[in-house]
Amino acid sequence: MTLDEAAEVFREAVRDSVKRYSLWYIVQGALLVAGGVLAIIYPLVSSLAVIVLLGWLLIISGLVQGISLLGARQVPYFWLQLISVILGVLIGLLFLRDPAQGLTTITLLIIVFFMIEGISKVVFALTIRPFPNWGWVLASGLVGIVLSLILWASFPVTAVWLVGLMLGIELISVGAAIANLAWQIRRSA
Repeated sequence: MTLDEAAEVFREAVRDSVKRYSLWYIVQGALLVAGGVLAIIYPLVSSLAVIVLLGWLLIISGLVQGISLLGARQVPYFWLQLISVILGVLIGLLFLRDPAQGLTTITLLIIVFFMIEGISKVVFALTIRPFPNWGWVLASGLVGIVLSLILWASFPVTAVWLVGLMLGIELISVGAAIANLAWQIRRSA
């Protein structure tokens, strides 16, 4: 079986599954969109919820990893892994103790990410300049840089709404995509 044939078999299986359960996919998509709208309407609540969830995930992940390390002192870099476990649990506890500080930290990381991603796209665009449509990559990088500067300029306020807004946009995007896919496949039946 060639790669194209395997891909077609996979696509058919996905089509059949989505067609069979299209109503559930549409409901899931609608719920995700509704959750996204609520996250955008109430960005502080959704931002804090993300930080608290992240705190618990770090704690649980650290504890599970720590338990798995109990009998593994002979594992290479055991102490490095143990430090990773301790840091994960500590950061999780700090996020739970002071979610507002966690929001500040995450917001700063997002701003830095946008800036670095923007700079790297600008450099990449200038490197591939003879290629067609290189200007779109350049524009994307410039948007990232400008966005990071705008977020930085309003930084203390940014921390309150940025994570919730991004969560809302992501939920709406995913929900709309899932519901649209299911609707289109259902209509084609």
